[in-house]
Amino acid sequence: MPPLRILAGSYTDAIYTLQFDPPPDADTSPALKLLGVTHVGDRPSWIASHPSDRSLIFAVLEQVNGEIVVIKYGQGPVGEVMARAQSGGKDPCTLVVLEDELIIGNYSSGTLATLPISTSPPFILTPKPWTLSMPFNTAGPNKARQAASHPHQTIFNTMDLTEGELLIPDLGADKVWRLKRRNSTARWALHGSVQCEVGGGPRHVVTYGKTMYTLLELSSRLSVHEFPASDTSPPQTSLSTLVNRPAAPHAMQAAEILLPKPNATFPDPYIYVSNRNDPSPGGDTIAIFSLAARETEPELVTEVRTGLKHLRGMCFGGDDDIYLIAGGVEGGGVKIYERVEGGKNLKEVASLSEHIVPKPNCFLWV
Repeated sequence: MPPLRILAGSYTDAIYTLQFDPPPDADTSPALKLLGVTHVGDRPSWIASHPSDRSLIFAVLEQVNGEIVVIKYGQGPVGEVMARAQSGGKDPCTLVVLEDELIIGNYSSGTLATLPISTSPPFILTPKPWTLSMPFNTAGPNKARQAASHPHQTIFNTMDLTEGELLIPDLGADKVWRLKRRNSTARWALHGSVQCEVGGGPRHVVTYGKTMYTLLELSSRLSVHEFPASDTSPPQTSLSTLVNRPAAPHAMQAAEILLPKPNATFPDPYIYVSNRNDPSPGGDTIAIFSLAARETEPELVTEVRTGLKHLRGMCFGGDDDIYLIAGGVEGGGVKIYERVEGGKNLKEVASLSEHIVPKPNCFLWV
């Protein structure tokens, strides 16, 4: 496998370009190094590439005056900022890049925003986004975190292959909103939702087969819904993302959920969940769930101690998604793991300290 490049978004003002050299044989150790730093503005906490031009990277700047930044990467490790625009709300934390449109979730203002884009200058075709407010007006039981709507992720429902459906987990509303385009306006509009456990705080979701798995940040639980689900459909099951939940005030454990597509190397599906702020000397954990019993019955089979502090973002890459990169915002730096035991476990193979890559928050294999 040739050297692989990875972009790391952060809670600094920069995106970091890393190079990972997989071992050519069993006697050679993998290597991870920093190639370059691109300064883009405060807190580029979510990054994504354009679907047809992967040298074009879009980043949110997670701040009160939310911004979107377009960065162009050439052969070198440092990108060039090509365009900026307002995100349409406060603290954007997620975005989806389509061929001609950005879809942005603004956490603090509870809005979804869209911007028309192109792969050539000016890249962002209008500086003013169209916005849609999430329809939430009743405070949840967690008064500190659920006083308003908080869209935390925007993804496509991979089970809907015809019309295209967006799923928006809303931490404030305890719902996953479902959006489709209105034919008359070509704009996104609400057409339903999925109710999650009250007080759970939906953060991120993944889909597989005919099932949606929702990561609940406030309760550190994994909720399972069969699709199509109505607004009042209860989850099929719900289980903890931790073997042993730390005592209060250690909150905000559940962070990221990934379900890499099965392939020839890893034919069995596994769900990988990151948990933050664990007081254990061994650091935060990655929980691995098997779907061997049934698609709707995940089982927590492995808990990997990472040594990372405030583990948030993770991302799979390499041939057949053999490698997983993860980072600690508050310590531990960046680490790369190799999937072993058919995907049931992880083995650390390379790392960089927090002094080289500070406050890493999200990753993109390019």
